[in-house]
Amino acid sequence: MSKNGRNGQITTGLCAALAVLFALISAAEAVAAGTGEPQAYPSRAVNYVIPFDAGGQSDITAQYQREGLERALGVDVVIRHQPGAGGALAWSALARGSADGYTFSGNNIPHIIIQPLVRENAGYDTDDLRPVYMFQTTPIGLAVAANSRFNTLDELIAHARANPGQITVSGSGTHSGHHLAILQLQYLSDTEFTYIPATGAAPSVTNFLGGHTQAILANSDDLVQHRNAMKILAIGTTERFHALPDVPTFIERGYDFTAGIDRGVTVARDTPEEIVRTLEAAFDAVSRDRTFVAEMQALGFEIHQKGADEFSAYIERKKEEIITALTVLGEL
Repeated sequence: MSKNGRNGQITTGLCAALAVLFALISAAEAVAAGTGEPQAYPSRAVNYVIPFDAGGQSDITAQYQREGLERALGVDVVIRHQPGAGGALAWSALARGSADGYTFSGNNIPHIIIQPLVRENAGYDTDDLRPVYMFQTTPIGLAVAANSRFNTLDELIAHARANPGQITVSGSGTHSGHHLAILQLQYLSDTEFTYIPATGAAPSVTNFLGGHTQAILANSDDLVQHRNAMKILAIGTTERFHALPDVPTFIERGYDFTAGIDRGVTVARDTPEEIVRTLEAAFDAVSRDRTFVAEMQALGFEIHQKGADEFSAYIERKKEEIITALTVLGEL
């Protein structure tokens, strides 16, 4: 055989090998595109949606969680803010979106329970959201400015009773934990306040510190951070809060209710179970990290570790409690 013939055979063989290689690559790309077996989750960056403004409790927690989540998931975690309607804008978008696990959202209770109950069209139902993990609670307290004439809850209540609607109270959102707390306090004390909702906890605190409201219902971490700028009159725990041991509870002052916001993370209802469990494991690893726990507690958060099943059962119990409370309050 001539040299040119041998070269032709080599060239033909090389082309055939390349054709096989390209076919294999195309098949792999088809799998990645979803025409075959899906890639292992996650294979690209995930979006962590915060339903409120930057600077609030959900955002602060997500910023502390991000590094640990990226380590556990092996991909980038992109934090996005989608405030509006007390969180309902983000939750309705999540409920309508793709159930592939690449977008998950902060999950606030009682918001996700109250909003579908009392709004004609909240844009979502509680059951549209699949609980993944619950990682914290912030008790809610009532405070006035440091230079306020009111030194105790009794003094504030007495003035509000004599002057219905005169006292303005800042809070985060409508049909939220803060909104429920003011409704409960008004009912139990036979008073009327004027509730001023903000789009999140951070702007609510800004409004109050700027003198735009006379009082505030605030989360425990904000109370801890700004305690020198305010008088904290009561807090919504069953026993005194560890970070504010000198502050009485509402129960101590004669008003039998607790108030707080539970936070976790949720995905769209039809998200595959294996993806839910992957996210559950990642958030559990972060929530059990000693450094993370210490940082959160120092800021005034209460840490919890409830997996998907326990979190789902907890939401069902809270829903029953909230329906009873809203019925008594005349909101249902």
